[in-house]
Amino acid sequence: MKHTWMTAKADISESLRSRWFLVYSLIFGGIIALLFTFGLTESRVMGFVGLSRLLITYIQLSMAILPIFILITTVRSVAGDREAGVFEYLLSLPVALSSWFWGKIFGRFIVVFLPVFMAMAASIIWGIFEGIEIPWRLFLFYTAFLFSLSWCFLGIGMLISTIARSADIAQGVAFMVWLTLLLLLDLILLGVMIQQQAPVDTVVAIALSNPLQVFRTASMLLFDPQLVLLGPSAYLILDNFGEVGYLIWAIVYPIVLGSLTATLGYFIFKRGDQI
Repeated sequence: MKHTWMTAKADISESLRSRWFLVYSLIFGGIIALLFTFGLTESRVMGFVGLSRLLITYIQLSMAILPIFILITTVRSVAGDREAGVFEYLLSLPVALSSWFWGKIFGRFIVVFLPVFMAMAASIIWGIFEGIEIPWRLFLFYTAFLFSLSWCFLGIGMLISTIARSADIAQGVAFMVWLTLLLLLDLILLGVMIQQQAPVDTVVAIALSNPLQVFRTASMLLFDPQLVLLGPSAYLILDNFGEVGYLIWAIVYPIVLGSLTATLGYFIFKRGDQI
């Protein structure tokens, strides 16, 4: 554990000095600032006002930005170190491969999750000082959703990084994974399946295996308990999961998927050629 924490601390320090982290933090901090500037805390949509309206908009924007940022920055982790010859130096030190790999993951998770959370927490602090009603239920659930989504794509990114032999290939694969998930999210590929008369249950099951779709649907469920925006597919979701069950699924499933992909990436990394 000591070496794992030291690796995580080194990765955090390296990330804090990098330009991508500055851009990453400014983007999410800038989103909150822009939402305040445009007066979303004073607007009303479907009965939601104040910080509720702001958090709903913020979570939708985060869904589009967060995954690709995590993937692109994470996939360079193992592949980039391999190209830079870091492993030749690492193998000469008394540091286990497991400590280095999981230390990288934990350190990177702290770096990618904290700016997203802090930006959202800043809006809550501002609301407290302004005397605005705080939607604690939304805040807690959105924090859990962002936590699980960050861990999910971090695990996917580490798996891609261990498989790819170069940083450029890793970035290309990461972009294709993100694009495929977006296509499924926008029902383009699912539309083709429906045209081929695939069973509705199968189409919905494939949609709910997409972590982006799970995240999006769960965030909708918090302000639309009947999922009216989803149409008839809402009946399948609510009949099989229920409101509480689906919210739990939206938190647990991405974490499990991220853990499985990260573990698979570790075994590939451990058995592969480090040089």
